Parts: sequence; structure tokens; C-alpha cells
Amino acid sequence: MSKLFEPTTVGDIAIKNHIVMAPLTRNRSPGAVPNDLNVEYYRQRSGAGLIVTEATAITHQGQGYADVPGLYSKEAIEGWKRVTDAVHAAGSRIVVQMWHVGRISHTTLQPDGGKPVSSTNTAAKSKTYLVNPDGTGSFVPTSEPRALETSEIPGIVEDYRKAARAAIEAGFDGVEIHAANGYLIDQFLRSGINDRTDQYGGSVENRARFLFEVVDAITAEIGARRTGIRISPVTPANDSSDPDAQSIFTYVVKGLAKYDLTYIHVVEGATGGDRNYQQGDKPFDYKALRNAYEKAGGMANWMVNNGYDRDMAIDAVESGRADLVAFGKPFISNPDLVQRLKDNTPLAGLDQATLYGGGAAGYVDYPTQEKAA
Repeated sequence: MSKLFEPTTVGDIAIKNHIVMAPLTRNRSPGAVPNDLNVEYYRQRSGAGLIVTEATAITHQGQGYADVPGLYSKEAIEGWKRVTDAVHAAGSRIVVQMWHVGRISHTTLQPDGGKPVSSTNTAAKSKTYLVNPDGTGSFVPTSEPRALETSEIPGIVEDYRKAARAAIEAGFDGVEIHAANGYLIDQFLRSGINDRTDQYGGSVENRARFLFEVVDAITAEIGARRTGIRISPVTPANDSSDPDAQSIFTYVVKGLAKYDLTYIHVVEGATGGDRNYQQGDKPFDYKALRNAYEKAGGMANWMVNNGYDRDMAIDAVESGRADLVAFGKPFISNPDLVQRLKDNTPLAGLDQATLYGGGAAGYVDYPTQEKAA
């Protein structure tokens, strides 16, 4: 049996294998409140050693897509409690991905129809998902944002702290800070987005300042060993770019090494796309990134993600290149993905038409290989 399928420990969390269900936005939580379908969806996928939930907004302002869940209302916390109870009963562990989308939003999703906030006033060349009056969904261009005033940033950091506490109240085993894919924290990190002239812009130290203030607040509130973080050094997702990604993300991981975090979750290449995607003159060196983290004293589990298949995942863990491997879309159409990987049996295909929005179809009706036989 490969090490991939053996139990391990992630921070203070004991898990039954090294396979992680990656966060996957599915737009099936109207009112930002988890419901019966969400409970069943996560329960079905509890073969994963660790589940990272779909990205979950820390506040109403942090929302950027229709019908995604939140962490900021009593009803949402109660809804998530039902999800965490179901996952725990099925023998898995679950953390929530904490999300503030920043400029990747639309005025119709914001409090009082206001502009989304960001590190910049520049609109993203990107789209978000809205639900039409007739119940159908569609992707539309994101709205023009406004740059956060320097005085507003401590309030956003406080929102992260409150959401982390809410996550623990909802029964989660920990949290994952979403610092990837061109959302708010990444909007501060990337030189191709961040055009600030205050202490949050310019140098790598300044651009990383917001990230570390968020990490400080969350780890102080719930403990570092229940806190993970996701980064995506070169992804172009949501109009994000940086010609010198190696420098900013090396600085970031060296700083993260000072915390006893649960894990570092690294999206390799373009999220959901080319694993060899690069920005700038040179390919990104992921090995050097991990070496820099470990040389700085970092001890957290190293989680890799993007386009991994069974053989790649086994090799990554057996070789020590990674401690955990996250699978995304394969978990959608294969609720029993871990068993299929273990048995080395074919994976079911994905229905692209039902990825976003809707009901049970394409969400909780994918059969296990046993039922499909």
C-alpha cells in the first residue's frame, strides 16, 4: 500500500490518508447558508483524509459570487455545523477556506450595492457568477472596485479574526486562509495588481504586510496548528500577475516559516490549467520555494495541487516532495475518489453543464463505482 493511503497528522489534525479534497466553488448555498444538499455533498466525499470546503466569505463584503456560503451569520454557522457533524461522523476531517474576494465581485452582491474593495481602483479583466431572476445563472464582468483606505485595513483583518472564531464554533477542525487565485490577499501580493503607495504597496515587504497581519490575527485567535494557507504563485486567475513571482512568494514562505502552521497549500501553474504556466522570464521553481521555507525553519505539511493523477500523487508523497496531495474536479464526479485511486479503477467523467448553480443534479447524484457497477 502506498504511503498516499496511510494515516498521517496535519498540525493537530489526525487524518486517515494523505489525500485532500480541494476547495471547489459550486454555487449551491442560497442566502449564503449551507443546506441539506451541502451536507450530503460533503458527507459523500468523506473518504478524503481532509476536506477543504468551497471558498467561504468572511463577510457580506467578501462575497463575490451568487449562492456561495458565508461565515458571518448565525444561520450560516448553524448550517456549517450540520456539515461538519456529517463529515466527522463519516470519519473525515474538514477545514473551511476563508475567503474575501476583493475586486472579483459585482455591485449587486455587495452591501447596499457598493463597489467591491481591493488593493487598487483598477477593475479586473475577469467575470463572476450571478443568478438571474428566472433562476438561471450566468457569468458577467466584475464591477469596478475601490482601493481600501489605509485606515480600513485593520477592520478587514478583524473580519478575518471573527470568521476564524466562527469556523471553530461551526465545528471545523481548522481553517485555510485563501491567499490565492487573484482574490483580496493575492491582490495585495501581486505587483501586477497592487499599485498602492502606502505601507501596503511597492516593496515585497509592503505587499506581504496584509497577508501577515491576517495570519497574525487568525493564529492568535484559534492557534497556528489549526491554520493553513493557500497560495498560487504564478496563476493568471482573475487577472493576477507578477513578473517576479519567485521573489514575493519566497519572502512569503520564509515569513510563514515563523508560524507553526498546519499546512502550506501550493497551486502549481495555472489554477485548473497548465501546470507549466509561467509569468516572467523564468519558470517558477517550486522546489526552491519549499527549500526556502524549510531553511527558514518551516515545519508545516506541504500540500500540492493542480492536475495530479494517481501516479503523480503517489510519487509526490513517496519521494517526499509533498506531504499531501489535493484533488479538485475529480472529487466532483467521483465521490468515492479515494477508493478508486486505491483500487486503481477508472474515474467517472464530469458534467461541465452542472458545475455552477442548480440543485442535486451534478452535485449529489454522481454514483460510487459500487453503485455504478
